[in-house]
Amino acid sequence: MITRRSLAALLAGAALWPGLAAAQDRPAPFDNPADVEIALVRYLSTGDFFQAYLAGVERQAAALGIGLRVFDSRQDAALQADMVDQAIALGVDGIIIQHGLTESMQEAAQRAVDAGIPVVAFDVDVQNEAIPQIEQSDRDLARLALEQAIADNGESWTAAYVYVPGIAPLDRRNETWEEFKARYPGIEEVAVFGTLDNPIANSVANQARSVLSANPGIQVVFAPYDEFAKGVKIAVDEAGLSGQVSIYSADISTADIAAMREPGSAWKATAATNPAVVGEVSVRALAMLMAGEDPGHQVIVPPTLITQAMLNEQDITNMEELAERVPAFAHADVAAPDWMPLPSAPQ
Repeated sequence: MITRRSLAALLAGAALWPGLAAAQDRPAPFDNPADVEIALVRYLSTGDFFQAYLAGVERQAAALGIGLRVFDSRQDAALQADMVDQAIALGVDGIIIQHGLTESMQEAAQRAVDAGIPVVAFDVDVQNEAIPQIEQSDRDLARLALEQAIADNGESWTAAYVYVPGIAPLDRRNETWEEFKARYPGIEEVAVFGTLDNPIANSVANQARSVLSANPGIQVVFAPYDEFAKGVKIAVDEAGLSGQVSIYSADISTADIAAMREPGSAWKATAATNPAVVGEVSVRALAMLMAGEDPGHQVIVPPTLITQAMLNEQDITNMEELAERVPAFAHADVAAPDWMPLPSAPQ
């Protein structure tokens, strides 16, 4: 006989079955996610991009029901390598290396692999075939921005370029810049500058003031990282040159959208992926590796061109509205096997 109490217990138990079945249907170790912990070891963390990237990592880890440890080296290469060793010593189940220098991270990453810990790397070339590389398709980011610069300004203009070598995404974007200069000999590069000293935007602004003063004919600044673009815009605004200089960049944030939409803003276009989506993809690629699946050696998140005109015409004021009105920006169907729970889906 089923009493009212036993019926209530059966119904309560049934309510749990779908979730239990979902977890049990996932490959190990995600069939018991409470026992799984991953580490995010960061080199760069300053700026809206990296805050959003971290939020994406946190969301996807939560969707999987796994633990997350965050190590932030604040651009200290030796400390970042030590933090990889700390994560190994703690016995984490997987590691995401986010940015860094090849010379400092190559051996550290290999130590993790030697310890049997799956590793993925976002925007740092650790030169290891066992480690998938998460990329924003940096060459496409640069290409989209530079194609817009050509569309807006023609094939001949005087340019300044913001670049810091040794950072994998900036090096890949630089390859496209070099290709464009070769393809369009009317582009005259009169200055190259850049720094990653914190706060990055203010440090770049200090450099840009001198560059603009020394080269009054600059028409275009290619600043393929939004913190670089912010710094250039500060200097352009202070010099009263927003009607003369056009800025093209990579990456996007709510603060960037506001800066691009200011009346008379020199910041004309950027090419970007949603950094939160890149964070989610980084965790998913690592999870696939941990489950014995192959996400591919290069896991590429495709970018979107975002122009000042688009933002104004669609009255986009923040990242949420950008994702709503530009669907390609909101989600990347990358490293998403059928068993993988997504942050946007009921868990």
